[in-house]
Amino acid sequence: MASAFGTTRLSPQQDPAPSAPDAHDVGLLVLRVCLGIVMAAHGAQKLFGWFGGGGLEGTEMFFESVGYPMAGAMALLTAVIETFGGLALIVGLLTPLAAAAAFGTMLNAISVKWGGGFFLPDGLEYEITLAALAAGIALTGPGRLAIDRGLPVLRDHRLSHGAAAVALGALVAGLVLLIRN
Repeated sequence: MASAFGTTRLSPQQDPAPSAPDAHDVGLLVLRVCLGIVMAAHGAQKLFGWFGGGGLEGTEMFFESVGYPMAGAMALLTAVIETFGGLALIVGLLTPLAAAAAFGTMLNAISVKWGGGFFLPDGLEYEITLAALAAGIALTGPGRLAIDRGLPVLRDHRLSHGAAAVALGALVAGLVLLIRN
């Protein structure tokens, strides 16, 4: 369907024969895979000590040093969320929740690094970019090149799904920050 602003996308209910994935879907795939790889790799650093990471012991010591209570449990929880949330983003599985997990994790990372300025070496630009990317994916949805397309509940992504996921990520991040010393 055409409009004054270009082509209007039809929902699967309106379009009896959905076409092949388009540039929008391929672009979302690229964004999901890139964010997913970054998150999964950071999680693997924490969980397994891969890629030069400190493993759970090093992550626990870091979390303790920046004021998280139950640092061991928080280290494990963060490592699992980052690893499996990243993998879920890569394949497009439960994308709004996976993106919300990345968003909430990055909000916590931003709060830990707050005061270091925007640019490197201890800046916030990396964490802010990842948080914005995660929120954008949650709001936009996974595109048609995702496992979510085969799940009846998530087949037709709605802005409300994404907004709820972003709000959930922010809420959980806020609760975690409230218990941080």
